[in-house]
Amino acid sequence: MNTRWSGLEQKMKEVGIQTLLITDPKHVYYLTGFLSNPHERFLAAALQLGSEPLLIVPALDEEAARAASDVQDIITHQDTDNPYLILKNHMNGSLGTIGLEKEHVSISRYEQLKDALSFDSYVVDIGPWLRDLRVCKSPEEINKIRHAVHLIEQVLEEALLSVKEGISENELVAEVEYQIRKLGADGPSFDSMVLTGEKTALPHGVPGTRQLSRGDLLMFDIGVYASGYASDITRTFAFGELSEEKRTIYETVLAANEAAIAAIKPGVTYGSIDKAARDVIDEAGYDEYFIHRLGHGLGIDVHEFPSIHGNNEYLLTEGNVFTVEPGIYVPRVGGVRIEDDVLVTHDGVDVLTSFPKKLTYL
Repeated sequence: MNTRWSGLEQKMKEVGIQTLLITDPKHVYYLTGFLSNPHERFLAAALQLGSEPLLIVPALDEEAARAASDVQDIITHQDTDNPYLILKNHMNGSLGTIGLEKEHVSISRYEQLKDALSFDSYVVDIGPWLRDLRVCKSPEEINKIRHAVHLIEQVLEEALLSVKEGISENELVAEVEYQIRKLGADGPSFDSMVLTGEKTALPHGVPGTRQLSRGDLLMFDIGVYASGYASDITRTFAFGELSEEKRTIYETVLAANEAAIAAIKPGVTYGSIDKAARDVIDEAGYDEYFIHRLGHGLGIDVHEFPSIHGNNEYLLTEGNVFTVEPGIYVPRVGGVRIEDDVLVTHDGVDVLTSFPKKLTYL
């Protein structure tokens, strides 16, 4: 049993839970080493006090699970089987109080599990336990995130070679996603976003047919998954000469990004990091145009705990990985966001992203 299971088992003893059932594929991967998308089929890792963990997978995934997982007890189910009954038959005695990930288990699946496993209607939400386990990354996890960051920066470098007047946002997205596959990533970690001109003022804008023109801001917000871990980077460029206002917006966001990063060290609050960036933007008179949190945790999910906003009083700890992405979005003018992925070290911060941030004219 690996240390992650051991940590969960200790929590089970403290809270009085006899059985854990993990059904989120990302958490199954985190605990067992087996990464898959089961689609509608049932996938779960289970642990009972006093027993070794077991893994139940669709039969078509058995070979891959045995090759990847460190769990010895692997059971399978066919499409014609009731996987919940198969799981029940491999459990030991009474399940007692059960722990589930309430954010992941649908009502339909909960009812099927309850009928088959005959557990008490009272369940404990173990999502926060897993969140707390994941928030400090191991050296192996950090190396995987570094690799994902390296890949997305290669993707961006290659995609910029296609930038020319008249190219559409959709064409640039297509080039990004071609390079993601060509360079060896598993796939994008979210829908790739390339925005031009006044559309850069939309923090979650949708790429379309708008074509790049001289004087435009050009924003790439892109990321990849590699070996189950995500990267997430945003860079904004100038296509031709920019207006004075656009240059001011860019330099303000860059200063806010650098101020937040300079404030990162163990023992400070996440809220103080957000404030460091927001103070710069407020002083420049753009406070009403910074309309989102500073960042988010990063790991096996591209958006995970913690949320880096002004009210977050959690303390930074060595091994935390998150994004720093201040932005200013002025309607009918344009927007700038500069996003880095950062790691909290024992005495400060390691900025994992290295793509240049000085305003670049294409």
